Formats: sequence, structure tokens, C-alpha cells
Amino acid sequence: MASAPRETKSAPFSVRLSHTTDRLVEVEARRTRRSKGAIVEVFTEEAARTRRFPGVGFRGEDAARRAWVIGSGLDIWEIVQMLEEFGAVDALVADTQLSERQVRLALAYREEFPDDIDEAIADNRRPLEDLHALYPFIANEAQR
Repeated sequence: MASAPRETKSAPFSVRLSHTTDRLVEVEARRTRRSKGAIVEVFTEEAARTRRFPGVGFRGEDAARRAWVIGSGLDIWEIVQMLEEFGAVDALVADTQLSERQVRLALAYREEFPDDIDEAIADNRRPLEDLHALYPFIANEAQR
């Protein structure tokens, strides 16, 4: 998931985890050098999103986890960007291996979490000059 604007926190509440779950949280907190509370929040957010949008999963490194449509191999932002380029769901489905359900799932997710998806699309559309300024060691085909 892309970093979202910092939200205000809710009122604190207490929760008791099973020993097994507590151990999993503890290991993840140690591995990522984050608090147990932060880990529980991330786990809860991802679990809630996957329950609300069946067929969506999360992958990637801790700081850059991304929502993807299971079975497609594509992140949601990639499907949304493809749809913008194809112009219509029917055209995208006809010319790719995506199903209409997968495309509509990606659109529904984007509608709920537009900042996450729009930020990833904007990063992907960054001009080559900007990328070269950030990463001067990378050469594109025109520079070879």
C-alpha cells in the first residue's frame, strides 16, 4: 500500500491476542523494527481490505506493499492504468487475459482507495528525464 496522508488515531482500546498470534506479531515487529501496535494496525488494515474486496491481495516489501488482483499477476494500479489506455472495460478484456470481474474489482478498489492507486500510476508515468535525474546510473535504449 502506498503511504497515505497521516490519519488521526482512534481512541485506544485493549486487546488480548492468543499466544500464537502474539508471537507472530512480535516476530514481525522485531523484523521490521516497528512497534507491535503498528504491526497489528497494518495486519488489520490489509485483512479488512481483503475481506471487503475478495480477490485482492497484498505483496511487496514492507514500505511499499501494493494491492493486486489475485490470479492476474497485476497490481491494481496496473489494471487501472491499462483501462485508462484502452478506454473501455470491454476493450481491455477483449485484448488481454483479464476477466471483466478482475477489471471491475480493480475499479471498485480504486474507488475506495484512490490515493493509493493514483500515486502509483503517477510514479509509473514519471518522465524519463525525471527518472534519469533520480537514477543517473540507469540507461535507457536511446542512450546505448
